[in-house]
Amino acid sequence: MKFPFFAFMLPFIPVAALAAPEDRAATSSLPEGNGLAARFPADAKIATDPRVIFADGFESGGFGAWDEHSNKDGILDLVDESASGAPLGSRSLRVTATLGENTGGGVTKWFESADRLFVRFYVKFAPDCDYTHHLVRLRANKGLTGADRWSGFGQAGTKPQGDDRFTTGMEPWAGHGKLAPPGKWNFYTYWHEMKAGGDGRYWGNSFMAEDQPAIPRGRWICVEFMVKHNSPGEPDGEQAYWIDGNLTGHWTGINWRTSPTLFANSLAVESYVTDRWTKNPVNIVFFDNVVVAKDYIGPSGAMD
Repeated sequence: MKFPFFAFMLPFIPVAALAAPEDRAATSSLPEGNGLAARFPADAKIATDPRVIFADGFESGGFGAWDEHSNKDGILDLVDESASGAPLGSRSLRVTATLGENTGGGVTKWFESADRLFVRFYVKFAPDCDYTHHLVRLRANKGLTGADRWSGFGQAGTKPQGDDRFTTGMEPWAGHGKLAPPGKWNFYTYWHEMKAGGDGRYWGNSFMAEDQPAIPRGRWICVEFMVKHNSPGEPDGEQAYWIDGNLTGHWTGINWRTSPTLFANSLAVESYVTDRWTKNPVNIVFFDNVVVAKDYIGPSGAMD
């Protein structure tokens, strides 16, 4: 199914100050290294694990595993891609964003949620890839069908009410153009206790680990993030992220929602590029081996 991708894009606005919950990766009890994917080299048959909600390595040659995709003017392409040492299959998703023509595109999956969700994906930025904005995001809306699917879209600059929506995802942070492209990893997060920007409106808050290297270009990176839903109205939610199996940031004390029926139920895998700091006319990002699960996933195949 083709989907008008612009409908869920947010404008490129400077992210507000670091959100209040503290990064506690150094003292976290969350696992690292091998996870459930260790038993599945190249993720072969990983969907048979009862903890896995969704998995796609783009090996089918189409987008049938996804509910929506945006492929205007060939933005999306399934290509033969050398794994360069990463335990991937023979194909990957290539997203090409061309300044002045489009802002990129991606794919979306809707799913039945769980108390804790883990999202793992492989990503590679082309050697000349400049800054990107949105990348891979979990979104919570009121339901899986009909108008409830779209209840959280088109509301950039506004704060969620607590029972309607929240969004969080991994993307590179450009440091207002001061970091080497594509930047450093951070969560870009909308929820009902977010802080306002300098203009009094709500443009998302950043959760970013202080001690992390710049994102490399030209090689595959295994990225995983976790969202733990809070007890409705209580500050006991969490989020965390791992890079190549290493826990990099973990935040607790998050009050994601006030309603027991609001869950993260949509995954967008996308490359959204704007020209605020991006100068390269063509920017390419590759994705592969996307998995959503109820438990820590880890890199594909056992690590040494």
